[in-house]
Amino acid sequence: MLWTVVYALAMAFVEAAVVVYLRELTHGGPFADPATAILPPHILAIEAAREASTIVMLVAVGWLAGRDLWERGLVFLLAFAIWDLAYYAWLWVLIGWPSSLLDWDVLFLIPVPWTAPVLAPVLASLELVGGVAALLRLSARRERPAFTLGSVSAILGGGLIVFGTFVVDFRAASQGRAPGEYHWAVFAVGLLLSGVGLAAAARPRMAS
Repeated sequence: MLWTVVYALAMAFVEAAVVVYLRELTHGGPFADPATAILPPHILAIEAAREASTIVMLVAVGWLAGRDLWERGLVFLLAFAIWDLAYYAWLWVLIGWPSSLLDWDVLFLIPVPWTAPVLAPVLASLELVGGVAALLRLSARRERPAFTLGSVSAILGGGLIVFGTFVVDFRAASQGRAPGEYHWAVFAVGLLLSGVGLAAAARPRMAS
């Protein structure tokens, strides 16, 4: 797990460095000036492919670190969440951005642009780190999580709600504009629902 964290931190720096270059190309960031914020189509295609490659890299490190399919999936999620958190930390160190956790950002481009204030993915990643760490602790003790229909439904349903708040305004991002407002209430419902599901699942299953 230690080397997984080290890998995620180093990968986050590489990602942040690339974004620093992209911000120079777009004169300050994706929403700084709609007239110059949209990347040329060939650069946009390369950027989408690069993002897909980062997911492949995180899947690969999860596959190498885990002992079985379950652990490999958990390690992937842990690396993803740490990478996301460290990415914003590195950007702040390198260029002082975000100046506020409420600054808008383009989070991902596949299959459509994801947009949200920085605080939203940070909160989601913090929840993911906590939940996955608890599940990995069970796995290390060879205990089974208490998955039920309710806990699984809460995790998946909450995750889909959070994802929905990221992509609902993708058309504005495609035009280089920040959405007018973020759907914080809906996001909070999704985050709470998935958090309750993770907390329920992270208890060891009682022997029957």
